[in-house]
Amino acid sequence: MMSPASLARIATTCDVLVVGSGIAGCTAAVEAARAGARVSLASTGPLFSGSSFFPGTWGLGLISPVDTADEQDLIETICHVGGGVEDRALVEAFVHSIPNAIRWIEELGVTLKKPASDASAQEAAFIPCFDHKHRIWRGLERESMIRAFSREIERLGITVLERCELLDLVASNSSAGVEGAILFSRDHHVLHHIRCRATVLCAGGTSGLFERRLTSNDVLGSVHGIALDHGCRLTNIEFMQMMPGLIAPKRGIVFNEKSFRFARTQPELPRDLLEMRSGYGPFTSRLPSRAVDLAIDAAGEKGLPLSYRFPEHNAPEFVEEFCRWLETEHGIRPSDELRIAMYAHASNGGIAIDAHGSTGVPGLFAAGEATGGMHGADRIGGLSSANGLVFGRRAGQAAAAYAANAAPHTGTTSSRNAPADAHDVLQAWLHATQMRLQPMDCETAANLTRQLRRTMSAYAMINRIEEGLKRALHELDDIAAHIGSTSCADSRDLEATVRAVRLDAQLKLARAMITAMLARPHSLGSHFRADESEHL
Repeated sequence: MMSPASLARIATTCDVLVVGSGIAGCTAAVEAARAGARVSLASTGPLFSGSSFFPGTWGLGLISPVDTADEQDLIETICHVGGGVEDRALVEAFVHSIPNAIRWIEELGVTLKKPASDASAQEAAFIPCFDHKHRIWRGLERESMIRAFSREIERLGITVLERCELLDLVASNSSAGVEGAILFSRDHHVLHHIRCRATVLCAGGTSGLFERRLTSNDVLGSVHGIALDHGCRLTNIEFMQMMPGLIAPKRGIVFNEKSFRFARTQPELPRDLLEMRSGYGPFTSRLPSRAVDLAIDAAGEKGLPLSYRFPEHNAPEFVEEFCRWLETEHGIRPSDELRIAMYAHASNGGIAIDAHGSTGVPGLFAAGEATGGMHGADRIGGLSSANGLVFGRRAGQAAAAYAANAAPHTGTTSSRNAPADAHDVLQAWLHATQMRLQPMDCETAANLTRQLRRTMSAYAMINRIEEGLKRALHELDDIAAHIGSTSCADSRDLEATVRAVRLDAQLKLARAMITAMLARPHSLGSHFRADESEHL
């Protein structure tokens, strides 16, 4: 039995809890607070973390339609590259809201970068990935975002819970929805019970399930499993962006695809394919230049050797900026040999939501990369940041409105009818959890997490085949058996239970992804079935 001090350091009551402190989470928290809600913002890592503030890239960009007429073209283009699996109503709501979202973040005080000149704005490098024309492009400066959001979070009195990991949602005793959350404080090694009327999930994508990933380590990939447990649906979860990144001289750095046209590879790849590949960042099966990604993937852990041959004058602005950033931030000169490999990056799919960020579960909303529907099999460049802004705003507003109209708290209960006292809620949750999952010592949890990531990296990256995907399901079953039946640690060790809960949620997402990949026997965008001919 845990002591009360170990179970609950604080019991917080708020109107809206936002989980995740990237662009979507910060935006949702600000909008909910501006609407009059009392807001708590929880983050697995420090405030301003996740993919939005990942240090391994030279910057984030977002795009917007040029004018009203361009909105329809952008909608049609999203649906074209999406391959027909996107939610068109969600796409339309998304695109129509982007201009206002850009004005919103500028009014917040964020400095947006623009192309250096009208001439450079018309360079081919400024055509978004998978797009066919120029749009309005704006760059998001990390330090400017941190300053602006910090000021507004402080002004609005938003409670910030840093290094607090979401373990579960707490069911309402009066509806099929949720009315709270259970968090684990990594700093204080205790559980928190958060009682709230609405929750917004903004905890990032699926990259935490893979060995090589171009996202921060606090993107766990567990929030989807938690959402599934509480009645949410996942959509387009088989579609994931896989990006070239550096293996050497340094690891974990995003490669600028615009520089492919100036690259010389070993073995040497055809110039026309490298030129085509320079037009987009993540892998797609739609274009012949997928051969470049397949060559990178075939190079394995050592990576594909690559060096540059730049023109003496008039290199594109995007490429010059990338080279300056590599040298200034990482000491890598343009003349150095690079080695690149494929990394898991952003997700195109996730928790299904409507245009207001509702998951369909009363009191539960979601936004940002954790969600799906506004993108399809491929995603146009610059729309991930825009997604976080647009649906972060919409989900924050909707959550605040839901909280304002919700009945007063009459007591929060777990699904096992625990009483409303925070300690009793946590004690009941722990008891039910330990009946289902065995606590895990640190070494066992680390080994099983590595096994999960090896499985996903081996079978769910670029080359997907039926035999491999079925093998992946068996390996996931083996991992699940360990956390369901084998006791590896003292049940009084709270962190041992937390490890089991986290891995269990990650396994649920992994199984959902593999199942979706198996169910789609033909290649579509970022989903490549290497055995497709066997299904013809």
